[in-house]
Formats: sequence, structure tokens, C-alpha cells
Amino acid sequence: MIKISPSILSCDYGRMADELKGMEQCGAELMHIDVMDGHFVPNITLGAPVCKCIKKYTSVPFDVHLMISEPLKYVEDFCKAGADIICFHTESESDIEKTIDKIIECGAKPALAVKPKTDIDAVLPYLEKLSMVLVMTVEPGFGGQSFMADQMEKVRKIRDEINKRGLPIDIEVDGGINGETISIAAAAGANVFVSGSALFGAKDRKKTMDEFKEKANKAFVG
Repeated sequence: MIKISPSILSCDYGRMADELKGMEQCGAELMHIDVMDGHFVPNITLGAPVCKCIKKYTSVPFDVHLMISEPLKYVEDFCKAGADIICFHTESESDIEKTIDKIIECGAKPALAVKPKTDIDAVLPYLEKLSMVLVMTVEPGFGGQSFMADQMEKVRKIRDEINKRGLPIDIEVDGGINGETISIAAAAGANVFVSGSALFGAKDRKKTMDEFKEKANKAFVG
């Protein structure tokens, strides 16, 4: 199933509740919450208290992306704050298996992410426990970057492995997703698409969302 996950990193933070409601009305299947600690990536965004505050303004599941050094320490906080999916990085300092188990224990769905320079093989030992794999198509930390097409080989490889094992796992791509690149990613096997500036900056967000879904469905190879 094709899913669009608008990244609130690109929303108007002064109108966050309205921005969330608007994206829900546009048909978003997920809401992408970027969490940055200023250490794992060179930027700082919101934390669990903000996540908890905005949760009440939408019924769309929260796709929480922890770009932080020690995700294991904060899993419980984000689950209590309303995270439905918690994605963390293989490159983080926390033990991967323990972090996955903690996410499951706390009632959320676990996901693993890899940066552009990390081999996708890093997620293979954990696939059976995951609900989603995130392939970063930009260097994490800031919005508005250009899509890295060379990351599609990772998407194809992980899609092949997921199909081989018969697992119901989503593949998400994050970074530079727009009306052109969404087709490229879908053709490689991705089915969940994080989009920030291309959605929040669109004159007609509903039309843009519909076009994204149409293009992704047409190009998707699963």
C-alpha cells in the first residue's frame, strides 16, 4: 500500500495544529515527526513533550524518526507521547536489538533507518522484528535537500530480501521526495514516502498529495 508521510519539519511551527489537521484532510496516511538532538545530526528539533501536545490534533498515526545518539533512552517517552511507529538509526549508539525490543514492549512498531553511506545489509539481521525500513535519500539533519538517486539500489536490494522472506514490511524513503522523485523511488520498491517542502510548500496541497499517490501507485514495483 502506498502511504504519504508529510514531514512536519517543513510545516509552520506557529500553526502546527492547523498544519496537522490540514494534512490529514489532504489524505496523509502517516505524519512524519523528525526528532534531532544536535549530536547525532547537526540540528535540534522537537521532543516528546511537543509530540504529546500535537497528538490530540490528528488521528493520523505518528511516524517518529529518531535522529538521536541514544534512542533506547527515549523510546518509552515517545511511546507515551503517542508514537505509533518509532524509527531509529543503525548508526546510533544504542544496542539495535534491545532498542527494537523496547519499542515493541512499549506498544509501538519498530523501524530501522540507514544513512546514505551505510550499507543496507546493516538492517538484515533484524528484518523479522521490523515493521518498516527507512532508506535516507539525503543526509539526515535538514530539510530541503536534493534526492540522492544512487540510494535506490538499497531500496531494490531490501525489497528483494523482504519479498524473498515473505515479510509484511514497508520501505520508506526520506529526502528530496517530490513529483518526479516519488516515481523513481516507487519503481525501486519503496511504498512509504516522506515529503516535507514539496507538500507544505505546495499551492494546492490536496492536489499535490493526490498526484504523489497517483504517480507512486503507477510506478510501484513490489
